[in-house]
Amino acid sequence: MYTISQLAKEFDISTRTVRYYEELGLLEPSRSEGNQRLFSKREYARLKLISRGKRYGFQLDEIKEMVTLFDKDRTGSKQLERTIEYGSQKIAEVEKRILELTELKEEMEELLIDFQKRLGGEKHGSDT
Repeated sequence: MYTISQLAKEFDISTRTVRYYEELGLLEPSRSEGNQRLFSKREYARLKLISRGKRYGFQLDEIKEMVTLFDKDRTGSKQLERTIEYGSQKIAEVEKRILELTELKEEMEELLIDFQKRLGGEKHGSDT
């Protein structure tokens, strides 16, 4: 079992973030006799999935759907199907963003070359 502080430290997030995930239904800790939150290995694994999903740019509602699907279908096939669907969408978004950034980089390079030519032309013009 893990305390909220241990989880927060382990995943480099605030305890408030852990409580927020609990409020959203992403985590379901048990409680000690002193009403302290106690997180099982299951909750640890869920938080690991949440962190991974956030790193890959998924929205919390998407992460929640993917994470909670396993509770509804213990075979894991529905969870995998949804994860593949969301993952495919995310890859398409990333590819689009890469294309946009590549085009932006090329435009900036062209501008810099133009600016360097102009600057070079001014130097030559002032030398004569």
